[in-house]
Amino acid sequence: MTANPLKQLAGQTAIYGVSTVLGRFLNYLLVPIHTYVFLRAQYGVVTELYAYIAFLMIILTYGMETAYFRYAEKPEKNKDSVYSTVMFSILSTTAGFLLLVFLFGGDLATLVEHGNHSEYIIYIALIVGFDAISAIPLARLRAENKPKRFAIVKLTNIGVNIGLNLLLLLAFPWIIKQDIPLVADFLRLLHSGEPQVGYILLANVFASATQVIMLSPEFKKIKRNISMVLWREMIVYALPLLIFGLAGIMNETLDRILLKYMLPLPHDEAMAQLGIYGACYKISILMTIFIQAYRYAAEPFFFSKASNKDAKEMYAMMMNYFVIAGAVIFLGTMLYLDIIINFINEKYWVGRDVIPILLMANLFLGIFYNLSIWYKLTNKTRFGAYLSIGGALITIALNIYWIPKIGYMGSALATLTCYFAMMVASYFIGRRFYPVAYNIPKILGYISLSVVLFLISDKLNLQMPALKWTVHSFMFLAFLGFVFLMERKQLTKIANS
Repeated sequence: MTANPLKQLAGQTAIYGVSTVLGRFLNYLLVPIHTYVFLRAQYGVVTELYAYIAFLMIILTYGMETAYFRYAEKPEKNKDSVYSTVMFSILSTTAGFLLLVFLFGGDLATLVEHGNHSEYIIYIALIVGFDAISAIPLARLRAENKPKRFAIVKLTNIGVNIGLNLLLLLAFPWIIKQDIPLVADFLRLLHSGEPQVGYILLANVFASATQVIMLSPEFKKIKRNISMVLWREMIVYALPLLIFGLAGIMNETLDRILLKYMLPLPHDEAMAQLGIYGACYKISILMTIFIQAYRYAAEPFFFSKASNKDAKEMYAMMMNYFVIAGAVIFLGTMLYLDIIINFINEKYWVGRDVIPILLMANLFLGIFYNLSIWYKLTNKTRFGAYLSIGGALITIALNIYWIPKIGYMGSALATLTCYFAMMVASYFIGRRFYPVAYNIPKILGYISLSVVLFLISDKLNLQMPALKWTVHSFMFLAFLGFVFLMERKQLTKIANS
């Protein structure tokens, strides 16, 4: 019997979740270390630099990951030729990028006001370069339904990163301070003796390099059947996705870049505010972790099931359960925030009011990703670019307006407004080109109920811990019970199929 496709998607999401959710959670365990070890202004630098990394990754992959999924699934295309052509393209552009950075790294460091640390730019270039050339081999593993190998590669990457962070930020400084004969003298040749922002980047460089090494069998599958005709066809498909990606990453990261320049504060104080915002953003990333794990499984799933006669019904059901999961994450995080927030140092808690805003913003972004099937399946990827450009304009305008007035709270509200607008616009435009009968009343109901329960808990402001956790747990279980009652028939049908 053929497995229910939703069961298949859920199973693959769970496996990808091992590498993504568990992996991100393990990385998340570095946040307490970073927020305890570094001053708020130093953590602001970390936040800023990783915003640049996210932005550059979009440029160096320029939509070719999605193009690979699209063309590898076309029966008239040779899968090996598609893979080889994409890899040749990515390897060529990455080599050019690294050459430019090595030549002009000092100038770039000065441009972004890190002239005293030009090594940051080199580290960033190496991280992005290694990750860019890993992107398509990882996509191939997803397309070939090899989530276990994917998980092993990603978890190894994360393990190396965490291990080196612990060594460079905690172990080596401790050994040097103990002045252990010979050992401490040797480590002083490699380490300053104090935690440095650059060490976080250096750990990431080695982790990304390890990932490339583990994917070496996939690089050996690159053949000589590279097709320039196919490349031009794929570039036409991918370039709107590049614009979409650039606009999208602006929506995700521009606030962490603009805060440094637009806050009417001295430089160190502005970086401290950025550090607070970046640390609190890490709490909201619980939603992002789920969305990323889901996307890893869902994107190839969307394309592989597109020809099924019940595809639209399946997509509507996927949206419904995605929203349920997102609402559960939002409510669970907010009801138990007093526990979860201990993952960051207390000096960052002053920014906790942005967390519900960012959680809900990321839920809207996840819904937008689900809706994006209409322009990807109809080859109207330019609309994805239009929507993201519109969102980017909202992001830029609202950040410029709000940051000088209300600081990082303005950035959070701008993110929420942007993703809400993109979600609504995509839904209504998509109804014209690829209508899917999403259950809007249910979707709105689940989201609204989670928000209302959070607002009630916040308004109650219970001070007695025992009473507080009892009431909050009752609210959470009540929400789960309501969802189960609403979905009982469909869940039973899926379980028995």
